Amino acid sequence: MHITLNGSPRDCAPATTIIQLLQEAGYGAKRVAVEVNREIVPRSLHASHTLAEGDQVEIVHAIGGG
Repeated sequence: MHITLNGSPRDCAPATTIIQLLQEAGYGAKRVAVEVNREIVPRSLHASHTLAEGDQVEIVHAIGGG
């Protein structure tokens, strides 16, 4: 299945969930915000939200500093 992740094409298995994508992309336990097709997906739905062919996913994580 083909999706776009942070502006770059990416292949992933059919029925991949957001949490699986986060693990595969190296975001594992990091606190991130995820947007699918310009809609924020609440963290509580990351394990159950299944991605579809052509989805555009944006992952944003905060970087702290002083």
